[in-house]
Amino acid sequence: MEKHIGYWVKNLDTVLESAMDDALRMSRREWQVLNTTAHGGRPAELEPFTGLEEAVERLTARGWLADGRITEAGRAAHAQIAERVGRFRRQVSMGVTPEEYQTTVDVLRRMADNVTSRPAS
Repeated sequence: MEKHIGYWVKNLDTVLESAMDDALRMSRREWQVLNTTAHGGRPAELEPFTGLEEAVERLTARGWLADGRITEAGRAAHAQIAERVGRFRRQVSMGVTPEEYQTTVDVLRRMADNVTSRPAS
């Protein structure tokens, strides 16, 4: 039996979470917070993801964030980790054309919009 899209979306999320933690030597959520703040954003912009407070606490404990803003040490760490993220993303998308990637993102966005903007029939 062929598995439906929900299976593959959840499966990909699970394997990405684990592989990214290993590749980055930090949690995926920590990377998202660090990357967001490095680009001038605030951790709250990542809602509705869970684990934001814990990620901010861990990054603050490392000296990479202070008052929810990136520090100089955080900028240096971000630059190093960004290189690993680039390698990881290239590995994940190996064999996927830019057009296929964009189509997949567009389809998943529309499907999410369909669920959140319309009542089930």
